[in-house]
Amino acid sequence: MRWLLAVLCFCFVSLTHASTTVTLQGQTVDKVLVLKTEHKLHLMARGEVLKSYRISLGKQPRGTKLREGDSRTPEGYYWIDWRKTSDRYNLAMHVSYPNARDLANARREGFKPGGMIMIHGTPQDEEYPEWYFNTLDWTEGCIAMKNDDMREVWSLVRDGTLIEIRP
Repeated sequence: MRWLLAVLCFCFVSLTHASTTVTLQGQTVDKVLVLKTEHKLHLMARGEVLKSYRISLGKQPRGTKLREGDSRTPEGYYWIDWRKTSDRYNLAMHVSYPNARDLANARREGFKPGGMIMIHGTPQDEEYPEWYFNTLDWTEGCIAMKNDDMREVWSLVRDGTLIEIRP
């Protein structure tokens, strides 16, 4: 039943954004694929990589997010479900973490799963230049990228797009 609701929501989002779709190489991005060990975010269309970006992850990049405050980036299937401009991190797109499996695992272990996992830009800080942030894992579990890259991803990825995060 949840799957049906997810499919209906996805169809609704697709229809409402159809007139504002931006394409890359003439194709619409239908999936975001994150490969944590490679520190890469790939924009995908019909199983093909359209473009790739260097990313930074949570301070503890190995393993999936287990609980709030563990500084890990989750692994699994999620949706880009909303976005906002951010005073601190330029642009930010929300990842629908926790999913049902994450909630069940956290409940079983007696932890809060955490939340507010975002794909976002880097701080604009005079003391630390942007390239400094792009060379290390520094977030609390989010996926960070250079601000120019984030602006491009923001324009190419619609709300309702599937995101798969792999180890």
